[in-house]
Amino acid sequence: MFKIAVLASTKGTDLQAIIDEIQAGKMPGIELSMVISNKEHCFALERAQEQGFKTIFIDPKDKSREEYDYEIAEILEEEDIDLVVLVGYMRILSPEFVKKFKIINVHPSLIPKFSGKDFFGQSVHQAVLASGETETGMTIHYVEEGVDTGEIILQKTCPIEESDTPETLKEKVQALEKKYYPEVIKQIAKG
Repeated sequence: MFKIAVLASTKGTDLQAIIDEIQAGKMPGIELSMVISNKEHCFALERAQEQGFKTIFIDPKDKSREEYDYEIAEILEEEDIDLVVLVGYMRILSPEFVKKFKIINVHPSLIPKFSGKDFFGQSVHQAVLASGETETGMTIHYVEEGVDTGEIILQKTCPIEESDTPETLKEKVQALEKKYYPEVIKQIAKG
């Protein structure tokens, strides 16, 4: 069994897409072992818990980034996790953690455009619109020490219409994320 763990801080929209694929039998041989969050009342945790998946809240209060990541790493190693999947995880991982695991992330733009530590959530879509770009999209990439600098696995695009707002752009990009994130996990599981 290929075991994945999701680290999440937000609503977990992409997590739901992964859960849906697993429950529909479209990700054979892949197990969602757990969802871990740094936010106690994160909707991704609720979402996973309601559907019978193991959830863990780890409080980052009074811990260094390294101490916090070490605590997560111990849990992931105990569970023999094969792949760590970031879903709206709003923390920068420590170098030690990144070296220890195979980790993927989805970013709501076409990296290298609109990426890095200042580009997350709505700020990405606002910047894309302000730039006058004619298309945007999402990037699934491996995670390394830099923010949004890891090897790109897959990019998919969607057009930007004159009527688009940050909210409509977010919907378009999330539709791509939900479709392709489970696909990439399947590819990695196959080797």
